[in-house]
Amino acid sequence: MFPMLTLLSMFYYICLRRRCRSGSRSEALGSRRAVELAQRSSGPVGGIGGSGSGGELEQYAKEVLDFSSHYGSENSMSYTMWNLAGAPNVYPSSGDFTQTAVFRTYGHWWEQCPSARAPYRRTPRSFHSTDFLELAFEEPVYPTAVEVLETYHPGAVVQILACSHNPFTQNPATDVRWEVLWSGEPSKAPTPHSRQFSPTIRQLSFPTNLLRVEVNSGLLEYYTELDAVILRGVRERPMLALYKMPLIDMNDLSDGEDDAVAIGNQRFPPAGDDKHNNTGNGYFDKLPYELIQLIVSHLTLPDLCRLAQSCKLLQQHCCDPLQYQQLSLQPYWAALTDASLAHLQPRCALLQRLNASWTGNRGAVTSNGFCSFLKVCGAGLVSLELSCCHFLCEASMEVIAQTCPGLQELNLASCDRLQPQAFSHVSKLTSLRRLVLYRTKVEQTGLLSILTFCTELQHLNLGSCVRIQDYDVVASMLAVRCRRLRSLDLWRCGSLTERGLGELALGCGRLEELDLGWCSTLQSSSGCFQHLARCLPRLRKLFLTANRSVCDQDLDEMAACCPKLQHVDILGEPASVTVCVCVCVCVS
Repeated sequence: MFPMLTLLSMFYYICLRRRCRSGSRSEALGSRRAVELAQRSSGPVGGIGGSGSGGELEQYAKEVLDFSSHYGSENSMSYTMWNLAGAPNVYPSSGDFTQTAVFRTYGHWWEQCPSARAPYRRTPRSFHSTDFLELAFEEPVYPTAVEVLETYHPGAVVQILACSHNPFTQNPATDVRWEVLWSGEPSKAPTPHSRQFSPTIRQLSFPTNLLRVEVNSGLLEYYTELDAVILRGVRERPMLALYKMPLIDMNDLSDGEDDAVAIGNQRFPPAGDDKHNNTGNGYFDKLPYELIQLIVSHLTLPDLCRLAQSCKLLQQHCCDPLQYQQLSLQPYWAALTDASLAHLQPRCALLQRLNASWTGNRGAVTSNGFCSFLKVCGAGLVSLELSCCHFLCEASMEVIAQTCPGLQELNLASCDRLQPQAFSHVSKLTSLRRLVLYRTKVEQTGLLSILTFCTELQHLNLGSCVRIQDYDVVASMLAVRCRRLRSLDLWRCGSLTERGLGELALGCGRLEELDLGWCSTLQSSSGCFQHLARCLPRLRKLFLTANRSVCDQDLDEMAACCPKLQHVDILGEPASVTVCVCVCVCVS
């Protein structure tokens, strides 16, 4: 009992020492009582538009600002993210509706395809997001609830964030902060029916009218469909948010606490303070250098930076360029800035793989900051992921072409603000093996130049590239220049005909993965799908989504000629074809 009393006495002593800075306990309790009384006396929740200056406001999204992918076309509203703007179109009904927002992928097949990239080391286990969307609302509020209306196969939402920046203001974005309102792991609802997903959210210290919803559909058996997002909140800051309970460090019992430097939730003594400076390295001095390197290699990037502040020996290990051969910055997109890149620059002399997807938007990373980093660290790069990086411009692409001569993988998916002339620099990367141009503004002239010089291509994604006029010309060029192609994504490439597909099949016999989803100009009556099956015996994945001309003879030929075929998508075909699929699988 006495040790417990001693501990409580120490705790009380520390609390007294912090009263002058953080407020007294009675003030905190007073604030809590005031909030409780206010909640008891408050009226009913208001509807859309609110119920007065003090009531709760309920808003639907006014505008969809950004997203990573969608099932629909760039020239249509069906199955696109733009359906999330405004009131619900479908909810509470359940099922497959074109008026909803649908992401491009679902299930685990995408990670097992030939085109899938190798995972990055040091990716935090808590980072599950594979897609995102950003929504703007009319009026900034302090959120009290966020509701996602899911109408089909719910369970994909893994994180909801709020931003301090008002997207409708005319002032430039400064000091943009993102805070996590809720996060969880990928899940699968017991039934595919609609639901209103409203998790318990954290309280914010700033008003917001910009939300970000991140999803992971890896556990789902079909596409998840979203109908609307509701933001509930109050205009005035809740009283509890005005008071923050002090963070008490039980190890800090000295009188010199004001000399300590706070970094996040960690407290570190100043560098020149001998009273706190521990020159001993414990038993780490006795371990082989390689063993310490192996131990450190399992840490995430933030943990690596924290460990570097513990002692000089571990700082040497944590700053070793060998620890930064692979660098995934995507999980830290909300915090990455030009200053972050400058801080990492001395450690990345041996950098080979860099994932900067989703980073740098709203001015956090500039083209100049990114180019400065690449000029120092990009000489050895073989893989560069830049999906949804809207800071990219023609100058950025020119620097990539000049400083990364050995680049083998380049991902520019959904960089839809990159102008067409910028893609001319990609043709200078003659060692490319994997190129993703999904949802970009690449034009036919620029693409043909890329295919002329990048003859080593093995994986190419041209899904939803709406500025390419004649895909038959592109297919012919691929058949002549890129004979090593293993995967090709032509999702929604509407101008591809039987002639182009026939040349592609003859010239690219190594294809293992081919996506012809929503290529409506292809007709089975021409025999193109049977010819395709005979020419591509290595096929493992074939998408013929929404091509309603596929017949039983096509599937018979696939079963006979493509023994490695594992994934066939004929969604939208006649019911008679579905029966034939089961027979083909058994024969195969």
